[in-house]
Amino acid sequence: MIGGSYAEGVRTDPTDTGGLFVSRRPGTAPVKYRALPTRGSARRQLFDRSAAVAIAALMLVINLLFWGPLPAGWLWIGAQVDYHSGSVSAGIGVAFVGMMLTLIGALAVLKRLDHVWILVRRAAGYDQRKGILVPIFATTAVIGAVLFTFWLIFIGGLGSSVVPKNGA
Repeated sequence: MIGGSYAEGVRTDPTDTGGLFVSRRPGTAPVKYRALPTRGSARRQLFDRSAAVAIAALMLVINLLFWGPLPAGWLWIGAQVDYHSGSVSAGIGVAFVGMMLTLIGALAVLKRLDHVWILVRRAAGYDQRKGILVPIFATTAVIGAVLFTFWLIFIGGLGSSVVPKNGA
C-alpha cells in the first residue's frame, strides 16, 4: 500500500466483514442506534418475557409433533387410501407426500415463530441476536431418538424377540 502499512488497509476482522475476508455483505453492518431504545415498563417487560416463554413452548410442542403424531397420522391416512383404493403404492405415496409437505410447512411456521421470539425477547429487554429454533430442534431430536430407541427395544419391535410372551 502507498503511504501506510499493508495491515492498515486490510479488513480481516470477521465481525467487521460479516465473516468474510473480502468485504461486508450488504445488509450485515452492525446496528448503530442514534440513542439507546427506550425500555418499556416493568409490567410490559414481564408480559414480553411471558410471551417469549409461551412462543418457545409452542415451538417445542410443534417440534415434538415431528417425532410421532405427524408420521403416525400420515401413516393412518395412507392406510385409509390403501384400503379404499386397493393400491398400496397410492397409500404410501399419499403418506409420503403428505408427511413431507406437513414437515416443510411446520418448519416454515417454526422459522417465523423463531423470528417473532427474537423480537419479543428484544422487547423484553434482552440483547437477543440468535434464535432458539436450533437448540429446541436438537433437544427434541435427542428426546425423540431416546424414546424411539426405548420403544424399539422394549415395547414394539425387538421387545417381542428379547422377551417372548409365550415363554418359548
